[in-house]
Amino acid sequence: MAILYLDCQAGISGDMTVGALLDLGVPLEHLCSELAKLELPPGSYELSASRTERQHVAALKFDVTVNDHHTHRHYAGIDAMITGSGLSDPVKKTSRAIFRRLAEAEAFVHDVAVEEVHFHEVGAVDSIVDIVGTAICLDYLKVEHIHVSALPLGSGFVTTAHGLLPVPAPATAELLKGLPVHGDCGPGERVTPTGAAIVAALANGFGKQPAMLLEKTGCGAGGKDFPDCPNILRAFLGKRIETAGHDDEVIVAESNIDDSTPEVLGYAMERLFEEGALDVFFTPIQMKKNRPGVMLSFLCHPHQLESLADLLLTETTAIGLRYYRADRIVLQRQVDERDTEFGPARFKQVFDRCGKLLRTSPEYEDCRRIAREQGISCRFVMERLNDKGALES
Repeated sequence: MAILYLDCQAGISGDMTVGALLDLGVPLEHLCSELAKLELPPGSYELSASRTERQHVAALKFDVTVNDHHTHRHYAGIDAMITGSGLSDPVKKTSRAIFRRLAEAEAFVHDVAVEEVHFHEVGAVDSIVDIVGTAICLDYLKVEHIHVSALPLGSGFVTTAHGLLPVPAPATAELLKGLPVHGDCGPGERVTPTGAAIVAALANGFGKQPAMLLEKTGCGAGGKDFPDCPNILRAFLGKRIETAGHDDEVIVAESNIDDSTPEVLGYAMERLFEEGALDVFFTPIQMKKNRPGVMLSFLCHPHQLESLADLLLTETTAIGLRYYRADRIVLQRQVDERDTEFGPARFKQVFDRCGKLLRTSPEYEDCRRIAREQGISCRFVMERLNDKGALES
């Protein structure tokens, strides 16, 4: 799986994110052609990317020049525009998730309904380009997991359409709830609302850089120079490696349920997986009053507990859940894409604690996709690819 680590020592914003992703190899022409599918008014904006430096560190500066200064855009209209566009489904899903988090924060700060949140003139187009542009770049790079360092809070004041606001701005502070932050930085706005929304909506993990086979690095430049550090967002792209050991702490959460239908439970499982649960499973149990029931369990990283618990309590009839921390021992894994007689397919390699290859097997989802596309048996595809994996391992 492709993993992206964002080093936010100087902070993060929408334009810094897009700049860093472009620096990883996304063509600007691809970004422009995909953004055109949003059908914003012709000539309402122009994009550019140029090499620059921040304290002698080379980085890519991404800029949006806005020519449409008369339009207030409501969240509901932006969401409808994205939904009805010609963008791919993954890009739509990512864009809408980020905008939803941003709109929820603005709604909380201004005490209005989410649908009533509006974005002022230039900020509206800027936000659309930065957020949808981030989604387009992540899709191009095939990123499946995003890990983010702790975020600097900054200090001082910033001028906005709502007047002079303290740093972090109220919407940013709302978005930072539940995320690791620190105050070990100089003054200035280090995390913008758009940057915070990207992290809050998409990050799967936080803290130190995870183990990976590093393939590319990119740097996105911010618009200001800070005296305490180069104002850049560094992006590290690679293949994920899960190393063996006892330092992988997870949360095991469980809820006993005897009054939800199979359809509701099945949908809850799908949603939990979609939102990043490491595993979800059901266990048949006998409950009070002789009722047969199920124990719905999910595994997640500690920072995911609150959001996944809310999801479970919303999507099922459960009125509570219990959880506990557990350590895992995991073997090192690596996913490679290979050319096969059926076309490209991903293979999972598993290594023992000494780094010796134990086994190689094709990814089920790729076998399933090939079987459907080519009208052949999934079992046949798995057998053929298993033979290929054994030969090449």
